[in-house]
Amino acid sequence: MTMGFRRILIAVDGEPIAAHAADVGVELARSLGADVALVHAIDTSAGYGADIGISPNELIDQAKQDGKRLLDGFRQRLALQPSALEFVVAGMPADEIVKAAGEWPADLIVIGSHGRGGVRRALLGSVAEGVMRHASCPVLVIRAKE
Repeated sequence: MTMGFRRILIAVDGEPIAAHAADVGVELARSLGADVALVHAIDTSAGYGADIGISPNELIDQAKQDGKRLLDGFRQRLALQPSALEFVVAGMPADEIVKAAGEWPADLIVIGSHGRGGVRRALLGSVAEGVMRHASCPVLVIRAKE
């Protein structure tokens, strides 16, 4: 019996856990002969630019450019094929990752998690948890190395 994972979406950001999750996701994809796509979600829930006098749209555009550079760096570091897709999305990160997975469509989402619990997760939320709750495909959560 073989797993039917042919399209693996890897969620990344600038955190070290994302690099570890990307390594695991790409290794899994290579072992299965699966296609890979990268997604970077920009969290727009914080009211971009409201208190510094810059247009929220300008800041989001800049964040998207930064996200594209981040994905380009991951593409090079992971030696991904030029055909590997990249998504830079803006909104609520968990929702946007799930949406990108549905649009591609992905068979598996790989995402990193710090594994925070209790009050800290209740206050900050957990993107990985939100993705797990709402994704229509399996989600592989990679915990931080200890």
